[in-house]
Amino acid sequence: MLATVTSGAVIGIDGYIIEVEVDIAQGLPAFDIVGLPDSAVKESRDRVRTAIRNTGHMFPVKRITVNLAPADIRKSGPAFDLPIAVGILIGTKVLPQEAAEGTFYTGELSLDGALRPVSGVLPMILAARDNGRNTCFVPAANAEEAALVAGVTVYPVKSIEDLVGHFDSQHFDSHAEPPGLNSDLYTIPPSAQTNEDIDSITQPKRTKRLSPVKVDIQALFSQNTATHIADFSDVKGQPGVKRALEVSAAGYHNMLMVGPPGAGKTMLATRMPTIMPDLDFEESIDITKVYSIAGLLDSKCQLVTNRPFRAPHHTASLMSLTGGGNVPKPGEISLAHNGVLFLDELTEFQKKTLEVLRQPLEDGTVTVSRAGGTYTYPSAFLLLASMNPCPCGHYGTSKCRCAQYEVDRYLSRVSGPLLDRLDIQCEVASVDYDSLSGAKAETSAEIRKRVLAARRLQEGRFAGEGIKVNAHMSAAQIDKYCQLGTGEKQLLQQAFDRMNLSARAYHKILKIARTIADLAGEENISAMHLTEAISYRGLDRKYW
Repeated sequence: MLATVTSGAVIGIDGYIIEVEVDIAQGLPAFDIVGLPDSAVKESRDRVRTAIRNTGHMFPVKRITVNLAPADIRKSGPAFDLPIAVGILIGTKVLPQEAAEGTFYTGELSLDGALRPVSGVLPMILAARDNGRNTCFVPAANAEEAALVAGVTVYPVKSIEDLVGHFDSQHFDSHAEPPGLNSDLYTIPPSAQTNEDIDSITQPKRTKRLSPVKVDIQALFSQNTATHIADFSDVKGQPGVKRALEVSAAGYHNMLMVGPPGAGKTMLATRMPTIMPDLDFEESIDITKVYSIAGLLDSKCQLVTNRPFRAPHHTASLMSLTGGGNVPKPGEISLAHNGVLFLDELTEFQKKTLEVLRQPLEDGTVTVSRAGGTYTYPSAFLLLASMNPCPCGHYGTSKCRCAQYEVDRYLSRVSGPLLDRLDIQCEVASVDYDSLSGAKAETSAEIRKRVLAARRLQEGRFAGEGIKVNAHMSAAQIDKYCQLGTGEKQLLQQAFDRMNLSARAYHKILKIARTIADLAGEENISAMHLTEAISYRGLDRKYW
């Protein structure tokens, strides 16, 4: 008997449908899985066989062949355990054939028949819905994640017994009356002395039908809203750096901070999330897909509603940053998608590791090529970096004892092409005593109001154009929205010639000036806005 059960897998960030074909035929006992399975998929044979037996069902002593179609794509992971088990239970008539019609299954089986959660459920359910599978059975621990997809009915399954009981209850509900005493299904043993004994045998056991899971999206957003203990008011002094961070948050511009140890670079960077806008539902779903594939979703709330802030250590490898592995998983730059990637002590990272950031900073995606295939992950992150100006950190002061060749070698770890992609370059000076002992500065809430106002202007401006922030403008959009007057053009030309700017730096200055004008609530870019934008492009000329 042949049963076809629908399941799914993930390539990159997108799910796709896998048809699990289970054939039970006469012949020497065997259990074969074909269709480019990896070791974890092949081991499903032992998990499925043991789980079915331990839940009280007979495992067929026949020739079982499982085909995972399409057969030219490598399959990995234990998520095919449940669909394979369902196909076998349909073949042995424990489950009805209807259990495979228009339904989707995924889940890992334990040896006692219980279901364990799997990664990548959200993109798989999206693929199932797009392919007309509107009824989905997933592990109970993944049910809330799967229920985020509109238009599908999600049933949480704790064990094989739950699944069998669900379809048994459907079968009993379809009959007006259970079979009576004359049915061949029952044999009344001599020990049955009372009517209650007979009823317990002749009345079929009513099994519990599974209840679909429903998710209140608004409630999830309110429950998982970030509560920031840190605040910009904690940072004394540094008004220029705070202003640069405000511009960065408002337009989603990458930023580099250069300054001596103890000046507050890390303290300022970690407060960046407190002034950034909240995620909308579309952004939240995109991030949740990445975290689902990486297996990093919170068991308490399986929707990512807080903007990511990732701060990998400077010993991080190239693979941990970009993603990879035998079965590629997203790296730090993808986990920071729609959020902030903070690289503290930038010059301590390996140069080869930093160079891989160049393409994701431009394209907003990262492509990982492995023998098993090519995977593309989103990486539209805001890069926030900090570093010292020299090995000792006190370059240009009497404290510095670094030789010039040591400074040059130290700074050369950050290449010119990478620097050119950092929109805002800001110097962080040491804080004096008067600033430290002064009153608290402006709060994050006050700065965030201005950022939100600027973001609303950008969203209205770019409605229907596929972008939301100034940093993502194309050359054509820059020409359209960053028009300059005669005086502003002359100012920018002088800066271009004197600072020997690249074409990329020219465009980034215009984007930053557009953001500064938005923060001021002005429609046109003035000389004042342009001058501030130009001032953020001078550090690479000073140190490099």
